[in-house]
Order: sequence, then C-alpha cells, then structure tokens
Amino acid sequence: MLLTRRAEFSASHVCSNPEWSAEENRRVYGNNANPHGHGHNYVVEVTIEGEPNPATGMVFDLRELKDILNQEIVEPMDHRFLNYEVPPFDRVVPTTENIAREVWRRIEGRVDPAGVKLHNVRLYETEDLYVDYRGGE
Repeated sequence: MLLTRRAEFSASHVCSNPEWSAEENRRVYGNNANPHGHGHNYVVEVTIEGEPNPATGMVFDLRELKDILNQEIVEPMDHRFLNYEVPPFDRVVPTTENIAREVWRRIEGRVDPAGVKLHNVRLYETEDLYVDYRGGE
C-alpha cells in the first residue's frame, strides 16, 4: 500500500556551478543563473510503502510523518536562500533534481526503521514542473 504526505516550503536559489564562468552558467541555466537568485513555493510529496498494521490499520502514523517532514525539510529550508543557508547546496547546485534527492536522503533514515519503505519523493518547483525521485536512480 502507498501512503503520501504533502508539505510546502518557500525558498530561493541560484543555479550556478562555481567552476564555470558567468557566461557558461547563463548558457546552461539561463535566467536561473542570476546571482541574486529567485524563489519558488515548493511542494514536496513523500510516498511511503508498507502494509497497514493490523492493530492500528495504519501504514505509518501520519502525525509522525508530518513531524518528520517539518523537522527535516520545512524548518531547515523554508524562507531560506538554499545556496547560502542549507547544506549541501553550498556545494551542490540546488536544481529541482538535487533538492528532491536531498529530501530523500533526509527522510529515508527516519521512516525505514519503522518498517516501511520510502517509495517516492515528488518535488514541485512550479505548478507545471516537478521531479520524481526514487533512491538510487
């Protein structure tokens, strides 16, 4: 059975590889390479997989999953400039793909010990742009 919880956070970022020239960054990332950054209202959906507990009828306690998302994603990333305030984005370009991978990394260890498997992380950067990530891909 799959169970999905959604959370939202607002953050700014700039897509820029520090090893490249400003011209190369503009060529690859376009306006997203603006050194002043730009922001998004991100929506993250975390899907876990498991069987409902016979006693509770739940795959996972939804309150606990909400707490995990708040602690691991919302609190450290909300209203932050990712490149300067949220590791590893001081070293990794904070593309939607890399942010989704980091969400996975932060969440996986918190749900796996509970006997469920992290199935998917979906991160919306905009209403019409999202990334699906499944660990190891």
